Amino acid sequence: MSTASEAPAVGLTHHGSEDTGLGNRGPQSKSIVVPYGFWLFVLSDMVLFSALFATYATLVHATDGGPAGHELFHRGLVAVETAALLASSFVCGLAVIAAKQKNMLWTQVLLFATGLLGLVFLAIEIYEFRSMIAEGAPPQRSAFLSSFFTLVGCHGAHVTAGLLWLGTMMAQISAKGFQQHITRRLLCFSIFWHALDIIWVAIFTIVYLIGTLP
Repeated sequence: MSTASEAPAVGLTHHGSEDTGLGNRGPQSKSIVVPYGFWLFVLSDMVLFSALFATYATLVHATDGGPAGHELFHRGLVAVETAALLASSFVCGLAVIAAKQKNMLWTQVLLFATGLLGLVFLAIEIYEFRSMIAEGAPPQRSAFLSSFFTLVGCHGAHVTAGLLWLGTMMAQISAKGFQQHITRRLLCFSIFWHALDIIWVAIFTIVYLIGTLP
C-alpha cells in the first residue's frame, strides 16, 4: 500500500513535467531566441519612427515664416532616391536566396549591389540636406525643418548602420562560409533592410508627396 510520501510530485519529476508541459525544456536554441529578440528590436524601431511621424505631422505647418515643403523638396530627385532603396531591397532578397543555395559568388555580388544602391540613396539624401542648408533652411530655422531633419536623418542613420552591418556580413560569409549562425544573421539583416524600405515608403508618401502639395 503506497503512502502519500511515495506519490510522485506532479510538476517536479520528469513524468510530471511532461504531463504539464512546463518542465525539462531548458534554454531555447539560438534559432528561436535570436529571431524573436530581433523582431522585438524591429518593432521597437517602428515605435520610434511612429513617434517621429507624429511629431512631424504636428509641426509640418510650423514654418515660422520660413520655407515650406513644397518650396524645398524636389520630387524627381527623391523619386530616384526611392527607386535606389527599393531596388536594393529587391537585390537583398535575391542575395538571401543565393545564400540559401550556398552560392558564394552570387551572394557576394548581390550583397555588394545592395550596398552600392544603399550608398546611392545616402548620397542623394546628403546632397538634399546640404542643398537645403545652403538655401537657408537648416534644422534650427523652424519647428517644421527640425522635425523633417530628425525624421529623415534618423532613417538615414539607420541606412548607414545597415551598410556597416552589410559589410561585416560580406566579410563573415567570405571567411566562414554559409554556417548556420551566419545565414541566420544574414536573414536578420534582410528583415532590417526591408523594414527600412517600409519606413521610407511612408516617409516618401507623407513627407515628399503630400508635403509638396501647395
